[in-house]
Amino acid sequence: MPAAGIPVPSAVLSTTDPLTPIWHPSPNFGPRRDGLKPSLIVLHYTAMNTAQDALDRLCDPAYEVSAHYLIGGDGTLWQMVREQDRAWHAGAGEWCGQTDINSRSIGIELDNTGVHPFSEPQMGVLEQLLPQVMNRWGIGPNGVIGHSDMAPGRKFDPGPRFDWQRLERNKLAAPRSPNGGARPATLDEFRTLARAAGFSADVDDETLLSAVRLRYRPWGKGSLCAADLAPLANDA
Repeated sequence: MPAAGIPVPSAVLSTTDPLTPIWHPSPNFGPRRDGLKPSLIVLHYTAMNTAQDALDRLCDPAYEVSAHYLIGGDGTLWQMVREQDRAWHAGAGEWCGQTDINSRSIGIELDNTGVHPFSEPQMGVLEQLLPQVMNRWGIGPNGVIGHSDMAPGRKFDPGPRFDWQRLERNKLAAPRSPNGGARPATLDEFRTLARAAGFSADVDDETLLSAVRLRYRPWGKGSLCAADLAPLANDA
């Protein structure tokens, strides 16, 4: 996992002029713990009917949730918490064996119910925002993950309609392995490969398979098969 200070690929550093989000402060934040700095970016969907509904919820002290950014379906960008501060967006879970994801991450909420495609204006703004955040904190493509990646079985966002391959093509998310083929699919190998990719949460086989499929092949059904290993495959 890239940490702060590790150079980011040159393709990531090529950005447009910095975005100017609408500042809409949330009271739901605190200091990052143990001197941690962002090394991850966690993507979410809001699962609410409108961006305004989500904005209200993320800024309501009664709900104790927040994120650093919210991108509306029309491309409007709000910022609710400073990047230096710890927003309350990830909750329990882990990635690459590390917990307290809130202290290690920037949270980006996308206005989407989870059942419809993400709009072009929204994806365009995300593709502008990501490289700028990545550049500021030295986060590489491997550090851009979904909520479901670090909290398998508990969270399902950004969901099956999110276009991860679009981010991969633009070096804004870790690429899937080109080494997969018609190899035998065993649960032991699947778990080993999934953990190497970052899926380290202590969950059962079915929950882990569902989380990996949400990221790489959300259309996948049934038992583990070779196609589930293919995106995770390595040269070993």
